[in-house]
Amino acid sequence: MLPIKDTIHSRSFPIVNWLLIGANTLVFLLELTMSPLTLERFIFQYGLVPATINLFNPLTWFPFLTHMFIHSGWFHILSNMWILFIFGDNVEDRMGPWRYLVFYLLGGFASALLQSLMTTDQLVPAIGASGAIAAVLGAYILFYPGARVITIIPLFILPWLVQVPAVIFIGIWFISQLYSGLLSLSSASGASLGGVAWWAHIGGFIFGLALARIFTLGRPVRPQYPDEFNPW
Repeated sequence: MLPIKDTIHSRSFPIVNWLLIGANTLVFLLELTMSPLTLERFIFQYGLVPATINLFNPLTWFPFLTHMFIHSGWFHILSNMWILFIFGDNVEDRMGPWRYLVFYLLGGFASALLQSLMTTDQLVPAIGASGAIAAVLGAYILFYPGARVITIIPLFILPWLVQVPAVIFIGIWFISQLYSGLLSLSSASGASLGGVAWWAHIGGFIFGLALARIFTLGRPVRPQYPDEFNPW
């Protein structure tokens, strides 16, 4: 399923969401200018390498933040930024720009923390914004349980546009992440299967689902669209 857009319209300009998309894009363009050797060093220095993290030494925590702005290729960054574009504006609208920025960064931090705890011996760098974006998805289904996601489903050779309840679309995604994460525990090293940091996605999503409400405390309750309530 390929998401096209959601049915909830943001009522404010999502300045922070666009700045995050811009920051990720600029870092990726910087990566494109690097030689293969320089890029490898860059990823190992600023990507999340769980085996090098000492949770008792905050000086080793820097990659918890920097890893979320690095991507491994065009598909990686385009898919991440597209999901952030679809869902992030509404979460920022509910939280406000500054709270959303803090929430996003803490979500990425939390995702990296769980990834490190679950894959302590892993030497392959984990990179990408997907852990922070998972936190955004967790907040989204909490704030907009009745939203729908307009999705393309390939039907033989013809695209089929359908509206999928967001709780189902995101719920299926999370179940697949949890299944893959648990499956990765049975591997010899506990490393991520297929080069995907499943536990980062799980950690980010749980963070968003559990703590997003805190980032709306004290903000005026805005009028809601009718379809924000009923997912069916």
